Amino acid sequence: MTACSKGGQEASAVQAGSNVKMHYTLTVDGNVVDSSAGKEPLGFTQGAGQIIPGLDRELLGLKVGDKKSVTVAPADGYGEVSPKAIQKVPSNMLGNIKDLKVGQTLEGAAPNGQKFRARVVEVGKDEVTVDLNHPLAGKTLNFEVEIVEVAAAGV
Repeated sequence: MTACSKGGQEASAVQAGSNVKMHYTLTVDGNVVDSSAGKEPLGFTQGAGQIIPGLDRELLGLKVGDKKSVTVAPADGYGEVSPKAIQKVPSNMLGNIKDLKVGQTLEGAAPNGQKFRARVVEVGKDEVTVDLNHPLAGKTLNFEVEIVEVAAAGV
């Protein structure tokens, strides 16, 4: 793949508004959590809030072929763990709870229609404790990235 901008001229570097494609591997505590290896590269618009802020910021200035290791603190990733996001829900609101297991992921919609994903933390007789935090909240994220395409905005 080549770097390009409007008019077919080579793009100098990743900048705000650039359309970027990159390969990445994300590790947490030495374990691979996600990777584009063997898949299409991840495409996004730089600075548009499509990727986490800490990674977005560190890609500025990179060019096609550049590789970089990026460490993202929780505050610049998926945030810190919020105790308020760990909630007890009456069992009768979840239907058949005898099939629920600790660690299971639930998906649903709140009364206001907002979709949510929660992890079951505890299953009691009358209530279930769920964690609505992002699974990577509170984690330091380690990325290995390689820029494979940079195009000017609108290309």
